[in-house]
Amino acid sequence: MKQKLIVIISHLIIVLLVQNSWAQSTPSTAPPKTNTVYKKTQIVPKRKSTFRIDTVKNTDFSLNGQYQFMLSRSKTINGYKLINPGRLTSVWQSVSDTLRKERLALNSAQKKSLELENTIKGLQSEITGQEATLNNSDAKMNQISFLGISFQKNTYHIIVWSIIVLLALGLLTIIIRSAKSIAEAKHRTQLYDEVSSEYQAFKSKANEQQRKLARELQDERNIVEELKNNRS
Repeated sequence: MKQKLIVIISHLIIVLLVQNSWAQSTPSTAPPKTNTVYKKTQIVPKRKSTFRIDTVKNTDFSLNGQYQFMLSRSKTINGYKLINPGRLTSVWQSVSDTLRKERLALNSAQKKSLELENTIKGLQSEITGQEATLNNSDAKMNQISFLGISFQKNTYHIIVWSIIVLLALGLLTIIIRSAKSIAEAKHRTQLYDEVSSEYQAFKSKANEQQRKLARELQDERNIVEELKNNRS
C-alpha cells in the first residue's frame, strides 16, 4: 500500500512539473502592437460555446482507480497530458486522506504493539514466578521428613527398601531355622514315641513276669503249707 502511494505521489509531482514547464514554454499568442486605425467594425454575433461538460463519473474510488481515471479523461498534446486541476486536486486530497489514515493506523498499530510488548513482559514475569514456585514445590515434593530429619526421595526409598530387604532376609532365616527346629522336634517326638512304646511293652512284660512269679511263689507256699499240714 505504501509503495502504491509513493508511486502515485511521484506521478502527480511529475505531472505538475511537466504541466508548469509546458505552460512556461508555450509562446505567447498575443498579436503584436500596431498602429491603431479606427475603422468601422461590424458586430458579429457570438457563437455558442462548444465546450462539453464531462459527465463521466469514476466508479473506482481507490487511489489507483482515481489516478487512472484522471489520466484517461485528460487530453494529450505533444506527448504531454493536460490534467484538469479539479481532478488533480481531488486525487491529491484522496492521497492526503489515505496518508492520514495510514499514519493513524500506523500510530494505532504502534500503540497496540507497545501494549502487546507490555503484556508479553507481564506474562513472562508471571511465568518466571510460576516456574520458581513450581521448582520450590518440586523440591518440597522430592523431600520427605522422617523423625524430624529431611531426606531426598531417592535416599529415603533406598533406605526403606534396604530395611525391607534386611527384614525379608531375617524373616527367611527365621523360617528356615524354624523349619529345621520343627523337623528336629518331629524326629525327637518320633524317637520318644518309639522309646515310650518299647517301655510300655517292657513294662507290660515285666508285670506279666511278676504276676507269673507271684503265682509260682503262691503255689510254692501252698505246697509248703500242705507239707506242714501233712506232717502234723
